[in-house]
Amino acid sequence: MSVEDFDVVVAGGGPGGSTVATLVAMQGHRVLLLEKEVFPRYQIGESLLPATVHGVCRMLGVADELAGAGFPIKRGGTFRWGARPEPWTFHFGISAKMAGSTSHAYQVERARFDEILLNNAKRKGVVVREGCSVHDVVEDGERVTGAKYTDPDGNEREVSARFVIDASGNKSRLYSKVGGSRNYSEFFRSLALFGYFEGGKRLPEPVSGNILSVAFDNGWFWYIPLSDTLTSVGAVVRREDADKIQGDREKALNALIAECPLISEYLSNATRVTTGKYGELRVRKDYSYQQETYWRPGMVLVGDAACFVDPVFSSGVHLATYSALLAARSINSVLAGDLDEKTALNEFEARYRREYGVFYEFLVSFYQMNVNEESYFWQAKKVTQNQSTDIESFVELIGGVSSGETALTAADRIAARSAEFAAAVDEMAGGDGDNMVPMFKSTVVKQAMQEAGQVQMKALLGEDAEPELPLFPGGLVTSPDGMKWLPHHPA
Repeated sequence: MSVEDFDVVVAGGGPGGSTVATLVAMQGHRVLLLEKEVFPRYQIGESLLPATVHGVCRMLGVADELAGAGFPIKRGGTFRWGARPEPWTFHFGISAKMAGSTSHAYQVERARFDEILLNNAKRKGVVVREGCSVHDVVEDGERVTGAKYTDPDGNEREVSARFVIDASGNKSRLYSKVGGSRNYSEFFRSLALFGYFEGGKRLPEPVSGNILSVAFDNGWFWYIPLSDTLTSVGAVVRREDADKIQGDREKALNALIAECPLISEYLSNATRVTTGKYGELRVRKDYSYQQETYWRPGMVLVGDAACFVDPVFSSGVHLATYSALLAARSINSVLAGDLDEKTALNEFEARYRREYGVFYEFLVSFYQMNVNEESYFWQAKKVTQNQSTDIESFVELIGGVSSGETALTAADRIAARSAEFAAAVDEMAGGDGDNMVPMFKSTVVKQAMQEAGQVQMKALLGEDAEPELPLFPGGLVTSPDGMKWLPHHPA
């Protein structure tokens, strides 16, 4: 059996895999992408964030293609959440970093979106092979030196590479090869039951394309418009309520919809899709987790292969493409001989863990807003059988998910920021509905936007962007074209 040789092999052709493969190939390196499915294929995770659309996708060269694809425009988010019974809306455009032409994202049918990114990878020089399942890595001592896969005819193949990137998602067969364990949250373990409807109600203009997230006693619903008539609808319930989605899925979903008056109203004249790729009612485990380490010599994890956080903020595609950008910068820097592997990949991991951490802290703050003690979110005692009821005990519990993450173990700070965030939303919702400033001034929102806004500005302005400072003491900065890392030399 002949062994092919590439600079980089990527396992997985979703947004993370396509992004890292394309960005490395654009630097002139030889990249092979292996995808087990044949595109287009179904995938969940349909709500994008502006950093993906105007940052990463602009760097990839597909921003104009996305703009012309007819995807519904998402200008922010609308929530029925927290102690306030009325829905409230936030707009991306209130932030200076996302103002004007970058103040929106899209709701996408993932089969189409993912195919756009994969076809772009091919145009940029990536060798793409579909129907190829990567099942193992090749090792030489401590280093990963290649991958083993099965081709569409069932033949076993082997390929050598300087780097193997696992972008094969939460069901990855490779992630454990980096070493360490996958650490799961004891609290954020949810199950989602979801399907698709025709003819559902829309939010009023200009926010008709927003995701609508609605809390109810046993969990929360997402309601995502994918076209003028098609809507993705899912109920997320905690693991302890798994019996609510077992058995007849049709009856289970209808019963959950009946528990949530706002979603019932929006679906009152809708019909569930029962044929084609959207005809199946699906169940997914939405367990938040984080891998103990994100890389080893010759191997890198991106996207859900490395970590996953609760989907209420639609962060999945963002974290996948952002981590892919970070990994591409590190690999490009090493292949160019600019940096050693440890320095480059430590920067990748530190930045990716930080982004995961700020979304996790944002998530904690958001869930704390729901102050109904009988609700899903604050059944911490029931879930953990913990006798304590104060916020420190709760944060200790979830802090164990991200070993060493100070963002998740500083209970006093999280309690203060949660209260700050809730007060900001109350101030916003109590006004005229257009004043988003209080929320965007809250610490958790500013943190979640910080790096995403920088990615957007770098993609839009290139070398005209403001000089960047390291995110960490002694850390690296981004090259002017956004494709590599550079040492920071203070003036």
